[in-house]
Amino acid sequence: MAEAHQAVGFQFTVRPDGVDLKLSQEVIKNIYLSGLTAWKKKAIQFKNGVLAGVYPASPSSWLIVVIAMMSSLYTRIDPSLGMIDTIKENLPQRHYVSVQTRAVLSAILFATGLWLFLIYLLRYTLKALLSYHGWIFESHGKMSTSTKLWLSLVKMFSGRRPLLYSFQASLPRLPVPNVDDTIHRYLESVQPLLDSKQYNQMEILANDFKDSKAALLQRYLILKSWWATNYVSDWWEEYIYLRGRSPIMVNSNFYIMDLLYVTPTHRQAARAGNMVHAMLQYRRKLERGEHAPLRALGTVPMCSTQMERMFNTTRIPGIETDIVQHLTDRKHLVVYHKGRFFQVWLYTGGRHLLPSELETQFQRILNDTSEPQPGELKLAALTAGNRVPWARTRIKHFSQGANKVSLDAVESAAFFLTLDDEPQGYDPTKTRSLDSYAKSLLHGKCYDRWFDKSFTLISYPNGKMGINVEHSWADAPIVGHMWEYVLATDCFHLGYSEEGHCKGDVNKGLPHPARLQWQISKECQDAIETSYLSAKQISDDVDFHACLFSDFGKGLIKKCRTSPDAFIQLALQLAQFRDQGVFCLTYESSMTRMFRDGRTETVRSCTSEAVAFVRAMEDPGATNAQRLALFRTASDKHQNMYRLAMTGSGIDRHLFCLYIVSKYLGVNSPFLEKVLSEPWKLSTSQTPQQQLNLVDINKFPKYVGAGGGFGPVADDGYGVSYIIVGENLVTFHISSKFSSPDTDSYRFGQHIWKAMLDIQSLFKPENDKRVENAKHVQLENGKKHA
Repeated sequence: MAEAHQAVGFQFTVRPDGVDLKLSQEVIKNIYLSGLTAWKKKAIQFKNGVLAGVYPASPSSWLIVVIAMMSSLYTRIDPSLGMIDTIKENLPQRHYVSVQTRAVLSAILFATGLWLFLIYLLRYTLKALLSYHGWIFESHGKMSTSTKLWLSLVKMFSGRRPLLYSFQASLPRLPVPNVDDTIHRYLESVQPLLDSKQYNQMEILANDFKDSKAALLQRYLILKSWWATNYVSDWWEEYIYLRGRSPIMVNSNFYIMDLLYVTPTHRQAARAGNMVHAMLQYRRKLERGEHAPLRALGTVPMCSTQMERMFNTTRIPGIETDIVQHLTDRKHLVVYHKGRFFQVWLYTGGRHLLPSELETQFQRILNDTSEPQPGELKLAALTAGNRVPWARTRIKHFSQGANKVSLDAVESAAFFLTLDDEPQGYDPTKTRSLDSYAKSLLHGKCYDRWFDKSFTLISYPNGKMGINVEHSWADAPIVGHMWEYVLATDCFHLGYSEEGHCKGDVNKGLPHPARLQWQISKECQDAIETSYLSAKQISDDVDFHACLFSDFGKGLIKKCRTSPDAFIQLALQLAQFRDQGVFCLTYESSMTRMFRDGRTETVRSCTSEAVAFVRAMEDPGATNAQRLALFRTASDKHQNMYRLAMTGSGIDRHLFCLYIVSKYLGVNSPFLEKVLSEPWKLSTSQTPQQQLNLVDINKFPKYVGAGGGFGPVADDGYGVSYIIVGENLVTFHISSKFSSPDTDSYRFGQHIWKAMLDIQSLFKPENDKRVENAKHVQLENGKKHA
């Protein structure tokens, strides 16, 4: 075959008169181009590394400083205050060079030292400015003079055209909160959930901890904060994610859906081709550090560390703890289709495969009718089951031979692609199409996603896509950033032909995708089946409901002069009380990426103010004016809690780290044990949208995503992910367990819907009055004009 011939770089034949060597010109050309591309890539990475390393200065500024110092040699002014002369007199081997040469070298050395000093001065000035967070506590739409001045200074010291990692050295460290403040906020957060006797007991435990053990643990934590770039993140990754021995499918991994209303093409291979090519473009910019850093208010930079491990990353199982393996410059992809694993090379001739070439490769896989090898069909179920059996099976059956080669191919791939065989997606004619779509992305068949990969890209026969994400390496906004870029590139830059194929010529000369070879013994097949049955039990227990709330959205909520997030969180509290009849400990995820290596913090949304508002909503004797006043109070409290969490003054990460220190020191703390064992019966998270603003959703309202979701955190609780989409839509992804007699995801969705409408009704008199005032002003203006 032509492909096989091209895959051979050279051939030789031994003859009596010598060796006849034949080289394939095509392959030699590809090798040359690949090497050229690799060196070009290294040069660009080096250049961008230098630019990020000296930021907010630039390499050209060094030349300016050198010229300025050199010019001082020919004037009577000495800006170095004699330091150039001192350097000149102490240069090694100074007797062997002329006086003029020594003067020039001394000026260059002094200029370089001065330039480096100025860089560090600029960085630490910027770090000091970024340590100020007063701006975040100001009322929305109002900005004090001091904040305006601060913002101007940040812009001035931020330089121009920053790269992805330019601000990393200027980001402040996450501060360690005061123990007294943390304990006070903790007691305040649990007070509405406990009766007086329970609260008094908790208060005694907290005060005993504060008076006895807290100071010792806090000293060690402060010491760590001085030494490490972030006192939380490494322990959070290790103890919350990597040391967990239960299955990561459903319990840890999360998913993100495709565009809600639009499917650019219904050809599975074509859509996968465009999406994979867009991901390769994103990866190239990521490796070069060419993405623009995310910035709050368009000015305050966010940490970009988590993005480093997006591609070429796999979670490797261990007996006691897993590890995250991150590789560089991986050039292949592993594809799963109907129980077979294929390896697809992503480069040819030193370049990425074009979308049309990728479509050809994926179509070849779809057309392949070969059967799975023994044990291959459900092999990926090992990644869906318990971690210890998977670690032992990996050591015993995948440490040598063909199995090791194939597993290495999977774990070293850029990412994992599943070509699914069942259509999914939102269909308005089917009542629960989003529920099926969500469950497919979250767990699939338990054996058709490689749950250990940083992410699995999932392609459906009707052209819909989605991703399942392993959680330890990053949080949802990081993956959302990539997903927005890929969807926008797919729809608005790459596009499709009229027949729905990828644009570009078809290259049939590419080597066919290669089947991975497995030699799976009966013992290994039994281990795979055990993991599958364990995972199947988990997936069958997931009760999922996704709903589209389209009665109103962010636009109307903002007109009510309140935070959309606070509005939805209070609606969730009202829905929770109506569903369960009691209040519960509520988790809302907040980000701490304004700090170096920051990840998340918890906002405890069930506050005393929220409880008072919910009780008023359920009290027939309360007036709407009273309810609205309580809502305003609860909303303000929630926003303040969220801001405290974002600025490093949260509760839970501090207590978590104190607990870890206590375990290292062998210090027993009943208070910390109690805090860390409390169940989060309502776990919530908002998935951010429009981080990149690549698509104008006002101009293209159909090109909006449906967001994503996660599994339930507690056996008898709910997991709720919500996405504020544009001005008029909010999507909710609700999960619970069928095995709990107290929960029902669809029922909870109905409660959320009604709670949103009930809260909005409180603002109708205000909105009506605002409309009347606007009409009156318009009428008066019309009279004046007349």
